[in-house]
Amino acid sequence: MGTIAEIQAEITEEFNMLEDWMEKYEYIIELGKALPMIDDKYKTDDNLIKGCQSRVWLRADEQNGKIIYSADSDAIITKGIVAVLIRVLSNQNAEEIATADLAFIDEIGFKEQLSQTRANGLVSMIKEIKFYALAYQNK
Repeated sequence: MGTIAEIQAEITEEFNMLEDWMEKYEYIIELGKALPMIDDKYKTDDNLIKGCQSRVWLRADEQNGKIIYSADSDAIITKGIVAVLIRVLSNQNAEEIATADLAFIDEIGFKEQLSQTRANGLVSMIKEIKFYALAYQNK
């Protein structure tokens, strides 16, 4: 496990090695398959991220001062996107998550490639992940 900046650099490098957006989408789908899955009992309305077109459930737990995220989505691309975010932000401390600058999103060209609704969903996912971090920080 690296720092948030190191993991972002890793992901940017991985995406830059792929030729085109068809390959990048395939990779996003692969990443979604490796997503730390949220337990079915937490697939409740309380854990649904508002502002996502598809259904995305997100949960956060704290272990030894680090926040561990799990998630799931009923859409394969969305599942991959949340998997990328979790890879960057899970297993970090709350303050680092809450203040993280997620520059890699622009570096890999995510925003340009996503439809408007998916881009809005991405913003909602980031907000929710950071919201959990702030909640734990203030406990």
